[in-house]
Amino acid sequence: MIVREAKFGIGQVVRHRKYPFRGVIYDVDPEFNNTDEWWNSIPADVRPRKNQPFYHLYAENAETEYTAYVSEQNLLADESGDPIRHPQVAASFEPVGAGAYRMKAQTGH
Repeated sequence: MIVREAKFGIGQVVRHRKYPFRGVIYDVDPEFNNTDEWWNSIPADVRPRKNQPFYHLYAENAETEYTAYVSEQNLLADESGDPIRHPQVAASFEPVGAGAYRMKAQTGH
C-alpha cells in the first residue's frame, strides 16, 4: 500500500474542479472510505480513483448548503477569500484569514 500525504488540510477552503460548489474541509480519509452504492452512483466516465485522499466538506453552492465527499483529484484551493456560509462552519471553526479556518477548541466537562 502506498501512503500519500493529503494535498489539502482541515479548515482549508476548496472548490470543485468541475462543479460549481466550494466548502471547508472538516475531515480527510487517506483513501476512499464510503459505500459501494455511493461509488457506483458516480458515472463510470467521471468516477475518481479510490486510492487517493477523499475529503469531507461543509459545502455550498448558489442555492444551498450541504455536506460533500470529494476526491482529491476533483478539488482545487479556493483563492477567492470569500467566507463560507454553511452553518456548521461557524459552529465548528473560527476564521484565521482569507480562505482559511481553524477548528474551535473543544470544551468538555
